[in-house]
Amino acid sequence: MQQPRLTASKKNKPVSTLVGELWQLFVDYLKQETIVPVKDLGRFLAKGLAGSLLLSIGLVLLLLAGLRALQTETGSALDGNWSFVPYLIVLVLAAVIAGLAARAIGSHKRRAGRKGSMSR
Repeated sequence: MQQPRLTASKKNKPVSTLVGELWQLFVDYLKQETIVPVKDLGRFLAKGLAGSLLLSIGLVLLLLAGLRALQTETGSALDGNWSFVPYLIVLVLAAVIAGLAARAIGSHKRRAGRKGSMSR
């Protein structure tokens, strides 16, 4: 049987080269496992914050539009002593929206809790 010939890549390398390659491998691994996930998390958070900011601005403008519509379209029905009613309606609507948002946030925790209790 013939023995395979050693090529240039399979020859013994000096220890300093091996240490350098090991160090470079360690640095690359460290970057891959720490810096890249942190950058990805930063992008995710930036997009989430931008989306929530835009959604909040949109909801505030929508509530203000509803308030203005209630004030102008009801005519004299909500004038005088009843002028607080459009504000109350919009406040209740905003509270309902906030409650639905809080419920949606909490539903994830409730579902996770149910799955954990079933598997025991």
